[in-house]
Amino acid sequence: MTMMSTACIHEYGDPSVICYEAVPRPQPAFGEVLVRVAATSFNPSEAALRAGMLQAFLPVHLPYTLGWDVAGTVADVGRGTEDFAVGDRVIGRLDSGGAAAEYVCAPAAALVTAPASVPLPTAAALPVAGLTAWQAVHQHGRVAPGQRILVNGSGGGVGGFVTQLAKLEGAEVIATASPRSTAAVLRQGADHVIDYTAGPVAAALDGQVDTLLNLVPLRPPESAALAALVRPGGRIVSIATPIEGAADAGVTAMHMVAHNDVTHLARLVALVDEAALSIGISASRPLADLADVHRLSASGRIRGKVIIIP
Repeated sequence: MTMMSTACIHEYGDPSVICYEAVPRPQPAFGEVLVRVAATSFNPSEAALRAGMLQAFLPVHLPYTLGWDVAGTVADVGRGTEDFAVGDRVIGRLDSGGAAAEYVCAPAAALVTAPASVPLPTAAALPVAGLTAWQAVHQHGRVAPGQRILVNGSGGGVGGFVTQLAKLEGAEVIATASPRSTAAVLRQGADHVIDYTAGPVAAALDGQVDTLLNLVPLRPPESAALAALVRPGGRIVSIATPIEGAADAGVTAMHMVAHNDVTHLARLVALVDEAALSIGISASRPLADLADVHRLSASGRIRGKVIIIP
């Protein structure tokens, strides 16, 4: 029996519940492929899952192997799978997790061909964050040329993609970021960067915006202050906490949860290969450091995307 390394949890809790185990390498079932994992990536939402905060709407069976993003090479193909062959480079979002391992069985329908223009481990940062950004900008934000867009929280992994995608649509992009993220946000195409650590965003914003894309948790007074920055008839899309006070200001507001869509992911891959979209990696860590990455996230010391190499 061939064994492999995994990072999993047997109970909910702080990062110390993440353990590293040797388990049998899985075999692909009907419609699945076995992927030799080149990398997964860390997403803050996985820290919330680990802590037990998502049980109400995302229950999982324990023990649970972490890792929603996957980039790797097809090592075996199950029956009924015709889209991929052994040796193909693939990426995808695995809604059942499992990519924090040396190998993972994945539904072929959840995978697309990996971008050819970037190293395979780098591509692991694209699925979850990229899909969230794509749907925030295109499906829900309906960003259009000439609009004035405020991206609140542009320094994170999702924020980098949101900024780039909004700019590709021809919008004027105003981004909030800390001083350590400012240079990266400007490289991603932001027209203006507001240092949110220096004071209220409203004080630094000249006039109103057409759309607010909120990517960070906010307390009610903070969200109400941001809602006031959107013009009547404008839109608010939040991937974090819902925004308070939007209805009173005549603004359409929604709280979105990204869904898995390989059509969207394939479009993101095409943009990467066209050099229209960049994937920013702030760090690369081995699988054995995953608990430390969760601790760093809890302390607020992670910027951008961290990939995890098994």
